[in-house]
Amino acid sequence: MTMKKVKNHPRKKKATSAKTRRWSAGVTQNSNALDLDRGVFTGRDPKKIAQSLERSAEKSTRKKGSSYQSAMSMLNFYINRAGKNLPAKQKQVLNKARQELKELHEKNREKQDQEKN
Repeated sequence: MTMKKVKNHPRKKKATSAKTRRWSAGVTQNSNALDLDRGVFTGRDPKKIAQSLERSAEKSTRKKGSSYQSAMSMLNFYINRAGKNLPAKQKQVLNKARQELKELHEKNREKQDQEKN
């Protein structure tokens, strides 16, 4: 007589450690590309969030792409990883920060173009 192997229930979640659940927090704190200001993503002013990200990206010597790409990438990463745990009001603030970051980048680009001419 052979014994049947019992499989885990398909809806049963595997136990995860706190370490594996919070890896994205480690990325935002210890990013190899940007040294972020503490609490940058918890702010209520989209303009200040965008300025902080841009400033951090400009200072960084470890980024692979442009400052704008690095800053936008980190902002998108935070929004995407927070997912359902991000309150709707804060998500609105961060989405406005995306727009502010884009506008800030365009302003800086125009300024650089004028300096060249």
